[in-house]
Amino acid sequence: MKKIYKITGMHCASCAKNIEKAVKKIKDVNSVSVNFATNKLYFDYDKNINDEYIEKAVSSVGDYHIMKEGENKPSKNEETKTFVVKGLDNPHCAMTIENALKKIGIEKIKLNTNTHKATITSFISREKIIQAINDAGYEVLGEEETEEESEIQEMNKAKKKMFYSWLFAIPIAVIGILFERILNINNYIIMILPLLLSIPILFILGFPTIKSALKSIKYLSFNMDVLISLGTIIAFLTGILRFFMPIEDYSGIGGMIMAFFLTGRYVEAKARGRASLAIKELLKLEAKNANIIVNGKEKQIKIEEVKISDIMIVKPGEKIPTDGIVIKGESSIDESMITGESMPIDKAKNDKVIGATINQDGVLYVKATKIGKDTFLSQIIKLVEEAQGSKIPIQEFADKVTGYFVPAVLLISILTFIFWFLFPDFMKNIAEFFSFLPWINLSLNNTALALFAAIAVLVIACPCALGLATPTALMVSSGIGAEKGILIRKGEAIQTMKDIKFIVFDKTGTLTKGLPELTDIIPINSNEKEILKIAASVESVSEHPISKAIVNKAKHENLRLTEPKNFKVEKGKGIKANLEEKRILIGNRILMDENNIDYKKYDHKVKELENNGKTVVIVSVNRKIYGLIAVADSLKPESEQAIKELHSLGFKTIMITGDNKRTASAIAKQLAIDEILAEVLPEEKERKIKELQNQGFVAFVGDGINDAPALKQANVGIAIGTGTDIAIEAGDIVLANGNLTGVVQSINLSRATFRKIKQNLFWAFAYNTVAIPLAILGILHPIIAEIAMALSSITVVTNANLLKREKI
Repeated sequence: MKKIYKITGMHCASCAKNIEKAVKKIKDVNSVSVNFATNKLYFDYDKNINDEYIEKAVSSVGDYHIMKEGENKPSKNEETKTFVVKGLDNPHCAMTIENALKKIGIEKIKLNTNTHKATITSFISREKIIQAINDAGYEVLGEEETEEESEIQEMNKAKKKMFYSWLFAIPIAVIGILFERILNINNYIIMILPLLLSIPILFILGFPTIKSALKSIKYLSFNMDVLISLGTIIAFLTGILRFFMPIEDYSGIGGMIMAFFLTGRYVEAKARGRASLAIKELLKLEAKNANIIVNGKEKQIKIEEVKISDIMIVKPGEKIPTDGIVIKGESSIDESMITGESMPIDKAKNDKVIGATINQDGVLYVKATKIGKDTFLSQIIKLVEEAQGSKIPIQEFADKVTGYFVPAVLLISILTFIFWFLFPDFMKNIAEFFSFLPWINLSLNNTALALFAAIAVLVIACPCALGLATPTALMVSSGIGAEKGILIRKGEAIQTMKDIKFIVFDKTGTLTKGLPELTDIIPINSNEKEILKIAASVESVSEHPISKAIVNKAKHENLRLTEPKNFKVEKGKGIKANLEEKRILIGNRILMDENNIDYKKYDHKVKELENNGKTVVIVSVNRKIYGLIAVADSLKPESEQAIKELHSLGFKTIMITGDNKRTASAIAKQLAIDEILAEVLPEEKERKIKELQNQGFVAFVGDGINDAPALKQANVGIAIGTGTDIAIEAGDIVLANGNLTGVVQSINLSRATFRKIKQNLFWAFAYNTVAIPLAILGILHPIIAEIAMALSSITVVTNANLLKREKI
């Protein structure tokens, strides 16, 4: 089982690592992943775990707050809302309100008398809920914001902090540069102003950072806030100490560092917001209302109120409210926003339609078949969220580094201070090579120089860039994929894809349309009509595509079928059955050979049909060959181009099928496929994939249903989605629209994403590798160090966003 929580208060990759460690300690938790880029906690567990344990674990390592995914956020099935209720302050009031809500059919109710909040999950509209609370004698003061509104509010708060911090920081800069450096004015007021101006920046605007740092220190779970807080507070204290001892005043620098830090936070959050647009944009796709038929009349209701079997009217230009089946009308549907399919799809009676797609020209009457979390759009959102929460192997090393990063930087900062204090001449000799830099003043006393370097080390070190390198690229990648109907279910597939050597395709439903048609009936000891009637009667018990083709032909000919008895489906071979006292065998050569039925004199005709890419079914009645039936499945129009592009990318293509070698060869020849694996039974596909893996990494492309074992065995499983059904559990990558060009696009997207991840990690490691030694040597001014630190994270996020410009 899985749970997802939204976390607030995370400021760096170290925060994420500390939360992971804390949650892993909870009993029955299998795996934990905290994504700093999305601010979400993902974990698997065996037994149900009370939310209080999670809250306790998360808050034990810092000033973090959690919200279960879906709380305070409208869902598309039941809707959860949190109301602030005046007078909800004792158990009696809580019972009165609870009884009032239960009377209107609400069962999921959480009432908190301390916070005066009522959290309600129900299909019932917010207006009815508020009315019920009002009728009980209480007043609803307001409704808590949704997750999206909360994010906007947090962004606005960060923007205000940035703005107000510079109202104080700019005067500090003016005093430091104009008065002290240029005009050389150093009276008492000029000396104390930087200290006073730093107070609101550090202890009002920067207080949440300091508070987070104190809590982290308390629980020995060091994060980025610890580094910034120590650096700025030490700098601030020098402004006080200068009145009692000969020490350089860095208090203004402390205020400036915090101002740059708050600016970096805002810009980084904005950039991360752009990277995480995918799910928000998908959520915006859904219709807000639906027009349904009630007692013969049209009525508009909210999308959350739609129930299964409701009949919806969809007019031209309107969105289809939810997944359903057309019961009346004809039209074309624009599915591009969901599946990436650019051309409108014609729809008529009995065709399935997808919620959030747009009706083009006709009026459709649609019966709702799926609502809420079961809809196609909800499945896509689920897959995108899973991809964003997954970790890939290359990230493991970065995570290990992040876990030790902050303690290591603290130690380096202390050692830097000690070295500069104890060996000033040695350190000055090195720094002297850079004395042309205007901020290097080697005439300062040893304590001042030591503090200068130590503060620079604290504020320049940046684990954030390391923590953002992979998840931001995955976020952007999953969004791009969703737009094109490519759903990356497992992030590790992106890294594995670069090592793939073979791409194996299942034939039916993957390279072909999966809708075979009967093309030939060759009578031998009977007539065409009789052969078709016998074959269709027996095949009516099977769901195999070939069986359906034969039955459909019989129905089209208006033949009356007979119910077979004692039937047995021989998987990969055919069917045995009794029909009107006759023993019938219908299948391939293997079935005939196993039952010692002689078909050899007609084998030349079988081969002739097979050479034309047709599958041949032999019809035997009482051990006598009555005739042959040929079935052909036409190729998907994009199959040939997809194979061609894969060859140009350097992949070896292989087709795997249960068909005999002649039929398989004919199809492979049309597509220029490199190799065929023919006459492979469904249960043998997994073994064939294993054999290929001895020669290199394998990607398998299949329908996700019959091919589930092979998809799982392959290094990368690519499941072909069909219509409104997505094989969620089957593949590492799901192609929602079933279009084979998605295989090429998914490879290009994976390669481009992995390139961005490598670039991001290189930049993050290179930045810290170069910047920290420069800070140790006293070459970097602490303010420049803080600017560089902020830019490192912004650079990583911006580079990830550039993935949108890649040609996929």
